[in-house]
Amino acid sequence: MGYLHHLECTACGAQFTPDRPHTVCERCGKVLYPRYDLDRAKAEIRRDEIAGRVPTMWRYRELMPVNDAAHIVTLGEGMTPLLPLPAAGRRLGLKHVFVKEEGLNPTGSFKARGLSAAVSKAKELGVRMVGMPSAGNAASAAAAYCARAGIELYLVMPEDAPPTNKAECAVYGSHTYLIKGLITDAGRVIREGTSGKGWFDMSTLREPYRVEGKKTLGYELAEQFEWSLPDVIIYPTGGGTGIVGMWKAFEEMEQLGWIGRHRPRMVVVQAAGCAPIVRAYRAGRDSAEPWQNAETIAAGLRVPAAIGDYLILQAVRDSEGAAYTVTDNEILADMHELAREEGLFACPEGAATYGALKAMVREGKVAPDERVVLFNTGAGLKYAELIHPALPVFDPAHPPAALRGA
Repeated sequence: MGYLHHLECTACGAQFTPDRPHTVCERCGKVLYPRYDLDRAKAEIRRDEIAGRVPTMWRYRELMPVNDAAHIVTLGEGMTPLLPLPAAGRRLGLKHVFVKEEGLNPTGSFKARGLSAAVSKAKELGVRMVGMPSAGNAASAAAAYCARAGIELYLVMPEDAPPTNKAECAVYGSHTYLIKGLITDAGRVIREGTSGKGWFDMSTLREPYRVEGKKTLGYELAEQFEWSLPDVIIYPTGGGTGIVGMWKAFEEMEQLGWIGRHRPRMVVVQAAGCAPIVRAYRAGRDSAEPWQNAETIAAGLRVPAAIGDYLILQAVRDSEGAAYTVTDNEILADMHELAREEGLFACPEGAATYGALKAMVREGKVAPDERVVLFNTGAGLKYAELIHPALPVFDPAHPPAALRGA
C-alpha cells in the first residue's frame, strides 16, 4: 500500500529498517522519522485523486507508515473542519482567521491522529503490549485505539489529569495508574518498565509513528486551502508532535510537487507556568532546559521537557515564526470569548492560541490580509470542570422576570 522506505535519525542521520519495532535512534537517542520513496510516490500518485477518497486522515494512506491496509486501526479520525472565525477577525482587524477544529476527532482531540497511526503500525509489527505516559488526551486516544486493535495498554497519568480522561481510560479497559507528579515523572516510570515488563514504549516522539498521524494536519490544511498554505499557524505546544509533523508534511508535499516553496510562520504558544520552548527560543538556544515547578490549567501544555525540543525550535526559526506565553487567566477568558462570539467551546490549549494571536496583533506581527490558522486541539467539553457557572434556580410557580409573559 505504502512507500515507507526507512527510518532516519533527525539528529545524526543514521538509518534503520522499519520492519521491526523501534523507539529512538540507537546511536544518539534522538527522534526517528519515517522516510518514504517520494520519487516513486510522485510518479504514481495523483494529487487530484485525493478529493474522492474517504474523509479521514487515511486518505493519504500511501504516505503513511502502514504497508497493509488490513492493519489500519481507525475510528474515523482526521479531515476535521477548517472554520472561519469572523467575529474574532473583526475584533482584531484581520480578514482571514480560521480554526482547525480538532475537537471533532474520535475521543475528542487531535491525539486520535497520532495514536491511530502508532497503534496501526504496532499492530502490523506484531506488538501485543504497550506502555505510555500521558497528560490526559493521549491516554484517552491510546486506550480507544488499543482496545480496537486488541493490544494491551499500560498508562501512567498525573493524579490531577482531567477527570474525563480518567473516565475514558477506565471505560476502554486500559491498565491505568495515576502518579503524584507530572508527565515527565510518568514517562520515567514507563521507560523503567519497558525492559522488565516487556511493553513497547509509545511515548511522544519516542517511537517513530505518532508523528505520521499528526503530519496529516499539514496535508489537510494544504488540501483545504486548495493546495496552498496559510501565512501563519499558531499551535499550542506541549510535546510538539503536531508542529514538527506539519513541518515534515510541508517538506514531503513540496517534494511530491503538490505545493510550492511557501511556508507558514510557525508560532508556538505555551502556558506562562510551563514554557520551556518559549524560553529557549527567546534565549537563542537549540534545545530547551526542563521547566521547574510546571503549573497550568491546560493539561496538554504542562510538559516540562520535550524530546523533540530541537525539532520544534528549528521549525519556528526556519519559518521565521515566533513563540508566546499566555496566562491561565487569559486562557479562561478566551475560552469564554470564543464560546460567546463564535460558538466554539475550545479546550484550554486551543484558547491559548487565540491569546497568542492577540499578542501578535498588538505587536504588529500579522497583517490584515494574511491567512491565520489557530488550532483547537480538543473539545472544551472535556474540561467542563474548569467552568463554574452561577446559574439562577427558581420555583416553577415564581419564574424570574426575564421568563415571564407579557
